[in-house]
Amino acid sequence: MSEIPEKQIKRLRGLLSEAETNLSAAKELLISILGDGEVISAPSETIVSGPEGKVIEGIFDGQIMIGPDGKNYPVPANYASKSKLVEGDIMKLTITDEGKFLYKQIGPVERKTVIGTLTRHDDKYFVEVAGKEYQILYASVTYFHLREGSQVSVTIPADNKEATWAAVEAAL
Repeated sequence: MSEIPEKQIKRLRGLLSEAETNLSAAKELLISILGDGEVISAPSETIVSGPEGKVIEGIFDGQIMIGPDGKNYPVPANYASKSKLVEGDIMKLTITDEGKFLYKQIGPVERKTVIGTLTRHDDKYFVEVAGKEYQILYASVTYFHLREGSQVSVTIPADNKEATWAAVEAAL
């Protein structure tokens, strides 16, 4: 096994820290809106080991899968982009005995498709729809050859007005 450069480890730690901070802030905001109680509905199963390996169900947050144990599991951006995963989708992650991570969408949320304009801020891409910006994966930008100002069809959760991520459906 080759050594991972210190710079990559430092970057990964920073990304994980940022993700945890964002998740905590989102939960606090949701609690302030909804009050006390269950903030995020847990997937039906927790973490189980079986013949195919360790199986974890979690919720896709637009970029990563959050497991029932609160841990973050990285979803490959190309998979999320091509599968058009939407914030709130329930996913199953199988970690094989060989260490492979196999993701599968098992509970899609209700969706709606909207049209917006691609914008960019601080190396992050967004689609502005009726005055609200939804972040999109960079993999979608490259896959669809998008440029700032492009008209884009995106998919968002139908009933989630607080969604911050969208999945690119098509360049128009």
